[in-house]
Amino acid sequence: MSESSVEDLPDQCKDLFTQDGVLLKACIGRPVTDLNSIGMLCIVVNPDGSKGIEWRPNDLITIESDTQDQEWAVVNTIGRRQRTLSGNMTSDYATARARIIRIPLQELKTFRVTRNNQQMQFSTKPGVWQTTFYFQHGNAEIFVAYLKNHVKTAKTRHDRHTYVVVEPNPESQVLNRSFAELDIFTENTTDVVWSLVSNFKERPYKTTLEAFSKLTDIVYYGNEATNGKRDVTEDVADLLTKSMSALEEATTTTKSDEYEVISVKPTLPPRPSIPRGTPLSTEKWEGLQDPEGRVMEVDGVKQLIFRGGIAHSIRHEVWKYLLDYYPWKSTHKEIKYLRKKKTEEYFCMKLQWRSMTEGQEARFTEYRERKSLVEKDVNRTDRTHPYFAGDNNPNLAVLQDILMTYVMYNFDLGYVQGMSDVLAPLLLLLDNEVDSFWCFVGFMDKIVSNFDMDQAGMKQQLQQLQQLLTFASPALAQQLEAKDSGNMYFCFRWLLVWFKREFSHRDIMRLWEVLWTGLPCANFHLLICVAILDAEMDVIMSRDYGFTEILKHVNDLSMCLDVDRILSSAEGIYHQIVSAPHLTDQIRVILGLPALGAAALGDDTTDKSNGTRPDMEEDLLEYDGIKITIVHKTVWALLA
Repeated sequence: MSESSVEDLPDQCKDLFTQDGVLLKACIGRPVTDLNSIGMLCIVVNPDGSKGIEWRPNDLITIESDTQDQEWAVVNTIGRRQRTLSGNMTSDYATARARIIRIPLQELKTFRVTRNNQQMQFSTKPGVWQTTFYFQHGNAEIFVAYLKNHVKTAKTRHDRHTYVVVEPNPESQVLNRSFAELDIFTENTTDVVWSLVSNFKERPYKTTLEAFSKLTDIVYYGNEATNGKRDVTEDVADLLTKSMSALEEATTTTKSDEYEVISVKPTLPPRPSIPRGTPLSTEKWEGLQDPEGRVMEVDGVKQLIFRGGIAHSIRHEVWKYLLDYYPWKSTHKEIKYLRKKKTEEYFCMKLQWRSMTEGQEARFTEYRERKSLVEKDVNRTDRTHPYFAGDNNPNLAVLQDILMTYVMYNFDLGYVQGMSDVLAPLLLLLDNEVDSFWCFVGFMDKIVSNFDMDQAGMKQQLQQLQQLLTFASPALAQQLEAKDSGNMYFCFRWLLVWFKREFSHRDIMRLWEVLWTGLPCANFHLLICVAILDAEMDVIMSRDYGFTEILKHVNDLSMCLDVDRILSSAEGIYHQIVSAPHLTDQIRVILGLPALGAAALGDDTTDKSNGTRPDMEEDLLEYDGIKITIVHKTVWALLA
């Protein structure tokens, strides 16, 4: 039997965006058996650089090797393995690939979204809808938002749900077409041309010489270099003019007496506008659990929560999963046993401090100081909210008991001012002492570095925020630096308690549950900061705010922010950053992406040119009992 290596299989494509839970409702020329199959709708880039839309059914066949190793899912994005496939296995692979629906973007003519953003149809021929897909979670608008990043569209006049794909502007293709007509390069024209343009960023002088050396060969040795083709001298002259015009907007020239240096201003790609989705509803939540209560498709659940938050009616249940109180795969029976065990553990720890005598407290200075600090904080936490308002409020007593029990749970950390702000919304929502405690434990595990006594965690986040802002909005970062605000200390309160004092209880619940998903990247809360600052950039820069004015302005934003608009903006900024051709390893590491270079990043000894600030420690002040290094003492009056 003949054998073929897996290396003979078609090259992999790269997924740019994927959407799960998409049903195939109709497709011209497809067997009826494929209809109503659930699959994944993707935007992909092929090995040749072309882009397309793919739908892949979830039930693609699996093939077992002759050695009975692990099952091997046959899809076109499979990772390569160094083994051979029998002839019939290759045939099965081809059969599986045949079930994948592909729509090249260059052939896409129109598409439309109907049925409350749940149904999407595509057409490559006028008047014929070849494929129809149904989005189970009602989020086709997200797919459309990503698709618009790769094709230019316009809504039709007669139907606001239908989009026409607009042909690219001819002027944007002049450079590519000119090189193709001259037949200068044997490589892919588009890749060569724009690699030359992009290389200006790293090697302006060398790249310029490379480009002109190839063109010079054509000018001086036209007939030989083009294998006897027409004289191209005039064409090259015209091409050079067009090339320099294309580069003019992206470059600046610095002249001296001896030389001229071309430098490129790195620019970000356009920021996508990504709409928010609808909250995870009771019906969807219940539908994503099996009969025994296990939560299925955890990643899909988190994606839904990230897109639109959680309906308030089920927050008290879903939060326990997001905060690692309930394991996602636990059955109802297992959760019942877990709650019983966690309740016993909680009251055991509570008894430890409740049974402490006055004599013990008198000889236990550290415990006594922490208890005093808890009492002071509890008496001033959210007292304007009806749940915590009034004298002798029993909810304040519960708040204090939970914080004191946490002291016994994590005595190394104990209690640090600001923790009561984190706990209050949890208790308000759950209205249960034990559940609130364990959810608080899960939340603290995520942000515990915020409360380090040496503030190393907060310093690192402020530095990372400054680096992200410099990359995403260099003009604003430069303005802040000029106004002695480049240290980002005015964002200290935002980061310490995750924007708790900036939003209402209702909005902070929405923001927190989105952040708890961990999507779309690590440190998304820093991009929330960038989004807020980006929205205020015009005010800060046009009014030329100084250090004090910036602090006051940021402080005055409290309770005046639109949480959905900020979340949408932050997600757009994320995709704008990761799509940037000049994305650095430093930014990649902050966002949790693998570094491409070998150099270690984030060293506190680096200088300002790398985005860190060795000059941060100048004055030592205290904010709400937390020691923090600060450059200007004016910050104290405005942070309180």
